Amino acid sequence: MSVLHTQQWSDMIDVNLKEVLNGMAAVMPIFTRQKFGHIITIYFIANIKSFMGCGVYGVTKFAVRNLIELTQQESATKQTNIRTTTLYPAAINSELLQSITDATLQSMTELYKQVGISPDGSSCKLCYRTAR
Repeated sequence: MSVLHTQQWSDMIDVNLKEVLNGMAAVMPIFTRQKFGHIITIYFIANIKSFMGCGVYGVTKFAVRNLIELTQQESATKQTNIRTTTLYPAAINSELLQSITDATLQSMTELYKQVGISPDGSSCKLCYRTAR
């Protein structure tokens, strides 16, 4: 937090929180009107655990988690039958790693080299793959 990368903070809030809010704003009127729907979110472990060097990133992920839980509660109360599902796909090797400038977080690159999987899942040794 002490590095004060305020532009990166703003970018993370735009992508990780505002885009989810915009997506929900697009579907909620339809789901509410038809009395059913399903919102699926994909999370990184930063939603449930705090990591040094990931302060604002974690804040945005915690916020989305709270938003989804509140959506579930509202749906139950208003009986709109809107379901939510959260997927935790593990460490995904993405362009995020190339954008890390903080020295504290660069150690994540080594972790991802060891346990990360490709976005299409082709590098996952434990995944069940169906024939195409």
